[in-house]
Amino acid sequence: MTSISIPLQLTGKGLRREEDQKRAIDAAIGLIISTERFSTPADAQFGFVFNNLRFEMFNENEGVIFDSGDTDTMNYVQGIYDKKISGSSKSINTFAAELKTAIMKYEQRLDDISVSMTYIREERQIYITVKGVIANSKEDYVFNKVIKVWN
Repeated sequence: MTSISIPLQLTGKGLRREEDQKRAIDAAIGLIISTERFSTPADAQFGFVFNNLRFEMFNENEGVIFDSGDTDTMNYVQGIYDKKISGSSKSINTFAAELKTAIMKYEQRLDDISVSMTYIREERQIYITVKGVIANSKEDYVFNKVIKVWN
């Protein structure tokens, strides 16, 4: 099974295709993680809300994002400033749970998805791990990404 390549690339035969299913899924999850929610006119819910907070202050002691007080910017995502940066998708009060929800909605080639995000203070980096099972082949799937903290 081939998938359309991300980012989109036109060739003489139309859109470029990706033969390697893991790479195709990696690209789709990478796109979800790097896209701000509410930035895509075709589907405002596409993306990961964590990117909407990239200019907010980071509270390293509490492991949360500070509420800047600008209620116009993030009032559309209830409880966003209460979510923990480190954690797993098993806890609903984490950004990992937010990411799992987005992946479940937009990457349906995966089953049994779990997400973990770990902030390493000394490195000032957030490690993201997505695990699951590729639906049509039943192969185990793992995706890793590192985000540098903006503070």
